[in-house]
Amino acid sequence: MRAIVVQKFGATPELADVPVPVAGPGEVQVALDAAGVNPFDLKMADGILKGKMPTDFPMILGVDGAGTVSAVGTGVTKFTVGDKVVGKFLTAPAGHGSWAQYATVPEDATLVPIPDGVTTVTAAALPVAGITAQDLVDAARIQPGQTVLIVGATGGVGSFLVQLANIAGAHVIATARGDATDQVARLGAAETVDYTRTRPTDPNVDDHDPATRQDSSVTAAVRFTHPDGIDVLFDLVSAAGDFASHATLVRQGGHAYSTTWAADEAALRARDITGGNFESKGRSPELSRLLSRVAAGDVVVPVQMTVPLEAAPAVLGQGSARGKTVLAI
Repeated sequence: MRAIVVQKFGATPELADVPVPVAGPGEVQVALDAAGVNPFDLKMADGILKGKMPTDFPMILGVDGAGTVSAVGTGVTKFTVGDKVVGKFLTAPAGHGSWAQYATVPEDATLVPIPDGVTTVTAAALPVAGITAQDLVDAARIQPGQTVLIVGATGGVGSFLVQLANIAGAHVIATARGDATDQVARLGAAETVDYTRTRPTDPNVDDHDPATRQDSSVTAAVRFTHPDGIDVLFDLVSAAGDFASHATLVRQGGHAYSTTWAADEAALRARDITGGNFESKGRSPELSRLLSRVAAGDVVVPVQMTVPLEAAPAVLGQGSARGKTVLAI
């Protein structure tokens, strides 16, 4: 079968012909129609799992995948051949991912049925980014009327976070380039901050005059419109310095989360702010909940583009995401 693999950590991803995996006891074999692309896929190729999880080579990349159950191993009771399913294809040993025509996964892994009306392309874009967003919203326990700042709102996780925070009743402030303002507004952002735009030093002066304009950080822009601070910060992109700056916006007793492990957790605790460096733990229940919302039309899955499997090496690690990239298998 065709698959995107690396021969060793740090190697260039390539299209290869590898054996079709067989469903062993308790395992499900899935004929994949579509696979999601996430920043974590590049990290896998570069060796983030080295020393942390046993890995088989050539390592087939990909975590998110959706398709049809094509075979089941002995003892499987949750799934039958012909079921449409979506899930995460990362279990020990790593290296048997979703960027392939077939993959196997234990039936008790993160694997759930796809509801009627949801396509495999849509479903494949959901697991990693969607579950991370759902876990963040659950962790922050957002209450109606709270002010939430999402830094990195146009990417996969951010696009889901804007929607889920809005559903929870929050006043959502999203960072986005000017040409993406409409996108995040449609997803539920009440305000946007264009981090590329310069701003006037005084709101009463002509901001078209270069002499009255200055560069403005996200922190300065949000503090200008919300001088009393915000309740929740979700920062999906920043390094330590910028995260620390954004966290100064959070009121005492609020929440601040970094998905890039940029948070100084001791400094947050000193200000009575909960959160810190965040790692998603969600599995099948969270994925099923998200799929139900997608099927009901409450959550939109922002697929930016769909490309063939062989194009995966070219799109791997592309920056400035405006939603999700999905591989058509």
